[in-house]
Amino acid sequence: MKDDHIKKPAAPLKTCPICGKPQAEATRPFCSSRCRDVDLNRWLKGSYVIPGRDDEADGEE
Repeated sequence: MKDDHIKKPAAPLKTCPICGKPQAEATRPFCSSRCRDVDLNRWLKGSYVIPGRDDEADGEE
């Protein structure tokens, strides 16, 4: 087959969720250890929150 030498389009480069730069393999999905640490700090400070419903009671019915 003659089409064997044609390269398929590569997947689009994924970007760092913190700064938007291309991801680095060693710190994926981030571009650097700095952005990885920024994300960890946001988790530890409680900046990321999963919203809950107001009608849910803690074990009460």
